[in-house]
Amino acid sequence: MAGHKKEFDVIIVGGSYAGLSAAMALGRSLRETLVIDSGEPCNRQTPHSHNFLTQDGKTPKEISSLARQQVGQYRTVHFLEGIALAGAKTKSGFEIVTQAGGHLRGRKLIFATGVRDKMPDIPGFAACWGISVIHCPYCHGYEYRHRRTAVMANGDRALHLASLVSNLTGELTVLTNGKADFTDEQTSKLKAHGIPVSEKEVKRIDHLNGYMQQVLFQDGTKLHVDALYASIPFGQHTGIPLSLGCALTEQGYLQVDGAHRTTVPGIFACGDNSSRMRSVANAVSGGNLAGAMANLELAADRF
Repeated sequence: MAGHKKEFDVIIVGGSYAGLSAAMALGRSLRETLVIDSGEPCNRQTPHSHNFLTQDGKTPKEISSLARQQVGQYRTVHFLEGIALAGAKTKSGFEIVTQAGGHLRGRKLIFATGVRDKMPDIPGFAACWGISVIHCPYCHGYEYRHRRTAVMANGDRALHLASLVSNLTGELTVLTNGKADFTDEQTSKLKAHGIPVSEKEVKRIDHLNGYMQQVLFQDGTKLHVDALYASIPFGQHTGIPLSLGCALTEQGYLQVDGAHRTTVPGIFACGDNSSRMRSVANAVSGGNLAGAMANLELAADRF
């Protein structure tokens, strides 16, 4: 725990895979580091994590618990369970205010805060999210190979997902949940690959403990599927980076360069908040680099 310490070399907001990876890099460089975490990662409903070497098939909790244990061995890394509410620039760096009223100062900031998915108003959708309603063929597709599958998306995004998922199953349907928005060329591609398109509006998803059984449409018809890939909007999990002046990309991610620097000097971002590739492996990689680059700047400031 952080105890009564108020000043750190780096404050990391978010203590899941990206944040812990950044903390390890900093701990191994003897940097006084604080990790602030609420304990609610976005993949907490996901039964198993995949496509991450040495950890394939482990639960998200198993991976994060082991990571926390290993990072905790570095004595300069401190943990604070809580929520960061606000941030401000100071003469020597930045200040973070927590929900508990703490005022903590760091020379550098790393935001590993992820994103907040905006669930559609479809009964059953949220309960299945991360279990059988999924977003990534690389993270979940193999487990649903050769199964009855649907893609709920439209336009370019639907075609992108369909092209990837069609390699995993021959039983694939695209649900546009309203009028389809495809070019003639896209429509021809879907037809050529035998992928039907349904414009029916989805009423609800019937499931058992998060595992889909069928999609019920507004007209009363049903589609029996085992998995549904969905492309849904998202927002940043915290507004603190924006309040400090960090820019967003057109897609809504925190804008970072190749070293995970945001547009504000001294502030870094890593993980889902700044990358379209939402996976544990990518989060760990990004966090490792962000931690190393923050350490590099600290060294340059001092040396």
